[in-house]
Amino acid sequence: MHKILSFTVRDIVTQYMNISIYMKMGYMNINLNVVFALAFKIPPHVMGCGMGKAAASLGKKREREHISVPAMRAALLIQRWYRQYAARLEMRRRCTWNIFQSIEYAGEQDQIKLYNFFGYLMEHFTPASSERSLISHIFRENDVVHDTEWERYFCYKSIEVSHGYHGPHLTFPMTFCEASKLVEAFKHKQLLHSRYVLQLLGEAWKLLRILPNINHVSTCHSKEITICGDLHGQLEDLLLVFYKNGLPSSEKPYVFNGDFVDRGKSSMEILLILFAFLLVYPNGVHLNRGNHEDHIVNLRYGFTKEVLGKYRVHGKKILKLLQKMFSWLPLATVIDGKVLVVHGGISDTTDLNVIARMERHKYVSALRPPKSSRRSAGGNRRAPCCTEGGEERNHHGTGARARAPGPGSRHAAHRRSLHSGSAVEEELRQRRQQAGLSQSLQELRRLVSSSSSSDEDDDDADDGNSDPQPRTPERDEWKQMVDLLWSDPMAQDGCQPNQVRGGGCYWGPDVTEEVLGRHHLQLLIRSHECKQDGYEFCHNRRVLTLFSASNYYEVGSNRGAYVRMGPDLVPHFIQYQSSQTCRTLTLRQSIGRTERSALGALREQLFAHKSDLLGAFQHYDPDNTGVISLKHWASAMEGVLKLGLPWRVLRSQLGTSTQDGMLDYREWIQDLVFSEPKHELSNASILETMYRNHSNLETIFRIIDTDHSGSLSFEEFRQTWKLLSAHLKTEVDDDAIADLALSIDFNKDGSIDINEFMEAFRLVALAVPS
Repeated sequence: MHKILSFTVRDIVTQYMNISIYMKMGYMNINLNVVFALAFKIPPHVMGCGMGKAAASLGKKREREHISVPAMRAALLIQRWYRQYAARLEMRRRCTWNIFQSIEYAGEQDQIKLYNFFGYLMEHFTPASSERSLISHIFRENDVVHDTEWERYFCYKSIEVSHGYHGPHLTFPMTFCEASKLVEAFKHKQLLHSRYVLQLLGEAWKLLRILPNINHVSTCHSKEITICGDLHGQLEDLLLVFYKNGLPSSEKPYVFNGDFVDRGKSSMEILLILFAFLLVYPNGVHLNRGNHEDHIVNLRYGFTKEVLGKYRVHGKKILKLLQKMFSWLPLATVIDGKVLVVHGGISDTTDLNVIARMERHKYVSALRPPKSSRRSAGGNRRAPCCTEGGEERNHHGTGARARAPGPGSRHAAHRRSLHSGSAVEEELRQRRQQAGLSQSLQELRRLVSSSSSSDEDDDDADDGNSDPQPRTPERDEWKQMVDLLWSDPMAQDGCQPNQVRGGGCYWGPDVTEEVLGRHHLQLLIRSHECKQDGYEFCHNRRVLTLFSASNYYEVGSNRGAYVRMGPDLVPHFIQYQSSQTCRTLTLRQSIGRTERSALGALREQLFAHKSDLLGAFQHYDPDNTGVISLKHWASAMEGVLKLGLPWRVLRSQLGTSTQDGMLDYREWIQDLVFSEPKHELSNASILETMYRNHSNLETIFRIIDTDHSGSLSFEEFRQTWKLLSAHLKTEVDDDAIADLALSIDFNKDGSIDINEFMEAFRLVALAVPS
């Protein structure tokens, strides 16, 4: 038998090499089972496979020959082994995918919870409170001004282009030549001058304001239209699409379906390219808003930091302009009246007629519904203007540097903070004395907790929207927008809140049929979810998910794709990967690399929750033996992390060994090896809080840093921790915060660099000694 196997494996290799020649000649419908069949002179149906014409003609003569019984057994044995091998690879790929997606969606849910908490503070604290003033600017209160006044604020004429600038120079109105030069400049890592950035964005903003909420595109005026999904700041993917498909033009129209920014390092360049071609071909380039075209989401996922890093002097003004532009992006595109293109999806209440009529620019952030009181308050508020000298002047005409629009600017009157008695305590004491209630901060936390619970109850009653407001036309309108930007399809019928992401809904095939039928549509194209092949059909092929950012989680994790669609409205897919590295990897190497990255991200989560995990394990170990069953280990893991992962399947990859079905959880926790910061902290709990809430902490830092200087005073640092502790309903001692601040004030200037702080306490995996 060993001789037979030795012979047949060699025969398979030889035959595979021969057949690969035919495959290169274009006979692509030959699969591995056909290779087995031809190698062993076995009819294909015996091997459980069909054959294309090329393979059938190639093996026709051999099928008549006598079949060797040992050869058939060897072939079936190898076939079974290969199928098991492929199944194991697929299982590893799916587990890896689940890890990445679970961590990603948990982060989005955490972001929405933090923003809802800030909304709670805005509702329950008086306008004079310092805590309210710290965060009020992100809600854009009193920020109602005329667009003409904003245009004066976003002026660019006073910004001079120095002789040392070697980047592209733009002239307006934009031409195709100008736009293509911009693409070439970004390809060579050049940076566009802030004067041209503001000028280009200002011109694009004027155009966006006259566009409808739903763009209507016809393929009759061109041969094909190209649709792209999420790009997420990955310029290499956009350049590859242009290389393969050509630059946008009147004859080659494009629809870009949102999420241009965040996560990647070149979000600004992507926006500038898209807006440039929009100016050149307003009827050939169509941009839909995504859930990441939102200044609140940008605080967490990198775009805010990217802009401020690239444009230190005028970055604040650029961000403010982009914040307004995002609110003016169209919400959907309809192709030939039959294909609906939206970023997230739909719900059972989706009505395109309502969407077409809404004032989309009111929803600067889709995370929270607007309130009529906000629009009416401060109606006389005016935006600052630019003088010829480049200073921002206030509406009184004084030459002093004016603060940015919105009440959250860093101003002496707004630097009031939590003094030793705590302004939170004082604020709450005054409010609660009027109601005859207790005065402790613990009561606030209980109030926040009960509010959160009531919000969750309201989620069930109101399809995932956590703001307990009465139903109004304005609120229904807002919900329509949230569903377009945040929703995901599910296999089951019905429509339910999207608790995984924290916003939008899950909708089923019945909702797809009803909404598409009601609007006489035949296909829904959406993005919003990373897919391994770059695209995926669901709901009886009536919903197509399209994702254009390749290598999204890790190099080799997924392909990007775009769609070309002609007058027949049949989608044709083009897949790609922008990284040269992944093209040389085998399937096994690619899955292994992605798996290691996913497990590394998961171990970070485990390390950050060590204390909670230890407590959960001890709950299942009342006798304090140090060991628990694998079932209890998996239950504790899910109870703490709530990621919905197959923990028992992942056990071996997480370095856990069992003996007689029991696991030593103390040893397992010690094996979660990461580098600790070099700073000595007297309070170990504050360190774990930082690891666990790293992204939330950075988000609050960015919110409090209203002048975008990149640094915080000790008082602002303390206020950040007070906000975080109130959000988490935990106590953080003032002495511990002061100790932490002193330990990271490297130059002893009384301020803390945000980027250095976040990097100093970032988890870094250490090599485990073998």
